[in-house]
Amino acid sequence: MSPRPVGSRPTLSLVAATAGTSVPTVSKVLRGGTDVSAETRAKVMEAVRAVGYTRPGGAKIKSVQDESSLANVLTLVVTHFEGSWANLVTAGVGREAAAAGLDVVMTLAEPAGDWVSRVLRRRSVGTIGALVDPTSRQFNALFAAGVPVVLIDPMSTAPSGVASIGVANWDGGRIAAEHLLSLGHERMGIVAGHARHLYSRARVDGFRAAAATAPVGSATVSVTYGGWNRDKAAAATHTLLDRNPGITGIFACSDPMALGIYDTLSARGLRIPEDVSVIGFDDLPEAYCVSPGLTTVRQPSTELGAAAVKLLIELSQSEDSGIRRPARMELATELVVRASTGPAS
Repeated sequence: MSPRPVGSRPTLSLVAATAGTSVPTVSKVLRGGTDVSAETRAKVMEAVRAVGYTRPGGAKIKSVQDESSLANVLTLVVTHFEGSWANLVTAGVGREAAAAGLDVVMTLAEPAGDWVSRVLRRRSVGTIGALVDPTSRQFNALFAAGVPVVLIDPMSTAPSGVASIGVANWDGGRIAAEHLLSLGHERMGIVAGHARHLYSRARVDGFRAAAATAPVGSATVSVTYGGWNRDKAAAATHTLLDRNPGITGIFACSDPMALGIYDTLSARGLRIPEDVSVIGFDDLPEAYCVSPGLTTVRQPSTELGAAAVKLLIELSQSEDSGIRRPARMELATELVVRASTGPAS
C-alpha cells in the first residue's frame, strides 16, 4: 500500500485498508461495539496506532450542561477501589463533577478486562484515568475515538500530547530529606513503592538529591521496596535495618507503608522517634490516627481529583479535542510535622 500523502490526516479508510477490514467495522470498533471478534478488534487497534488515526473534531461540547451535545457524564477509570488515597481522589472528582452538572461513572480497569469497549459505548464528556499505565494500547483506542483523556499520576511517562496531572513528587522527597537532615539524621533509609513507577522514582530521587547537599560523606541513603503495601513494607524494613543497623531516619513513599515501618520498629523494640524517626508521604487519615502521629509529606489528593475534572472539561470544550495536546499539571506538596520525627539519637 502506498503511503498517505505528506501532511494529510489519517482516515477511517486508511485504517480499514491497513487492518484488512471494512470502514463500518473500524467505526464499530471505535464505538465499542460488542459484535466484533477479539482478533478483528486487535487488528483495527493496531492499524489505528500504526497510522496515527484520531477522530476529527473529537468530543466537543459548548457547555457541560448542554444535553443536546453530550450526555452529562464523565468516566473515572481506576485500577482499584480500596484505600484512603483512592477514596479522597474519587471524592474530589465527584464534588467537582457535581458542581459542573456532571455525573461520574466508575470503571474498573482489570488487566484482562475489556474496559475500553465499555467506555466507548458510553456517551460522555471524557475519561479520567487514576494510576493507570498510559503506555497501554487501550488508551490509543480512546484517543482514536476522540475521547478526551486526563491521567492522574500515571505509572510511567505519559505519551506525547496526553494530558496528565499529579503532585510535585520530586519536591516532596526533597523536603522529607531536608526535614530529617535538619534534625541531625545522617544514616537514612527509604522504603519506596515500585522501582518502575514514575512517582515512586521521583520521590526517591528528590530525597537523594537533598541528601547529596549535606557535607561530603556525612549522609548516606539506603533504598528498599515495599510495593505500596503495609505488610511488604514491614518486611522490607526488616531487610533495611538488618543491612544498615545504624539507620536513624526512614522515609516511606506512602503513609500505608509507613505503618508497616511502625510494625517492624515495634517488633524490634525500637522507639519512634527516640530510636528511629519515620516520615511518610500522602497525609491520609491514618497519619493522624496512628500513635505517635506520623510526620508526612501532604499531597492534596482531593484537590487532585477536582483539578483533573477541570482539565478534562477544558479539553472537552476545546476547538479540536481529538488532537492530542501536551498538558502536565503539578500540585504542590508540603511537610506536615507530627510526633514521629525527632533529633537523631
